[in-house]
Amino acid sequence: MKKQTNKMQYFLLCIFLSFTNIAIQAQDLKHGIKFTDHKFIPFYNFKKTFNTTIFQGNKKKKNYFEGWYFKMVSNDGLSILSLIPGISLSSDGKEQHAFIQIINGITAQTTYYSFPIEEFSFSKNEFAIKIADSYFSKDSIIIDIKDDNGNVSGKIIMSNPVEYESGRLINNGIMGPYRFVPFMECYHGVVSLTHSLSGKLSLNNEVHEFNGGKGYIEKDWGSSMPSSWIWMQSNNFNNKNSSYMLSIANIPWLGKSFTGFLGFFYHNNKIHHFATYRSTKLQLEIADSKQLKIKIENRKNTLVINAISNNTGILKAPVEGAMDRRIPESIDAIIKITMMDKKGTVIFVDSTNIAGLEMVGDYHKLQELLK
Repeated sequence: MKKQTNKMQYFLLCIFLSFTNIAIQAQDLKHGIKFTDHKFIPFYNFKKTFNTTIFQGNKKKKNYFEGWYFKMVSNDGLSILSLIPGISLSSDGKEQHAFIQIINGITAQTTYYSFPIEEFSFSKNEFAIKIADSYFSKDSIIIDIKDDNGNVSGKIIMSNPVEYESGRLINNGIMGPYRFVPFMECYHGVVSLTHSLSGKLSLNNEVHEFNGGKGYIEKDWGSSMPSSWIWMQSNNFNNKNSSYMLSIANIPWLGKSFTGFLGFFYHNNKIHHFATYRSTKLQLEIADSKQLKIKIENRKNTLVINAISNNTGILKAPVEGAMDRRIPESIDAIIKITMMDKKGTVIFVDSTNIAGLEMVGDYHKLQELLK
């Protein structure tokens, strides 16, 4: 009886993969431009200035990276996958490739797939990219990879996205006015604070079901990641409509450096903003390499965040465009958020053990710089 069950499961898996491959082959990139072929795209520079979600590196030939971070959590929390597609152009321009990184939040296993830069293309009208036979946009992921590192295939549909809104006349994204500061090594954007998922992915013949799950999308671009940073994110609290992200970093700029932070807390259909450029104070207390406490105060509320790192996987990160740095990321970290009004009355308490957390470089120095 057990053998018959296994055969039936294998048969159903083969059917699923065959339909997935048909969908992948049918997928096309609307208004797509090959990175290695394009020369001039009318009005594209204007579009990308006020839409950080779309591809920013259309004129870059070297010393550049750009990557989008897709986090996906199944409804039962038993499947946690993050997919990171992007491009890498070394400082001398000799090493150029596209990539797709995958981290399994349950096993902490990471895989890096590299592709010739000629196989990277992007839409000139919206956020949509294609790497070889895989497609990524704010609405869907269609992935098809087969090589010596394994095989990945499937289709994910993303719906009901909550886009980042700055609450200001000109929406410069989550970086605000820093979005336009020249010569910064790294820029940050948020594509979707939270959204619903449907579909499946097969990772080395293990099927991950995401119907009814939750997703999140952000991105980075520039030449190098900051020298040190702390980043945390989750939209898998007990309150299904809540989402949170915070990034604190020491950022090199014109031979010097400055420490800044940015983030949001989305709750009850409202985005609570906090950033260096806003009227916000942040206190950081690092207990050890796995535990930290953060207190954030703005004009209306106080947030207290306790975070604990768990299993970590090793991801590749850019240095002068080349993916030569190794950083640890925990996707099953624990985050507890307490929100109070100015009188100290608690208006929200929630926690999750499905959170992303990175503590990279000399992050202890951030604690001193923020005092």
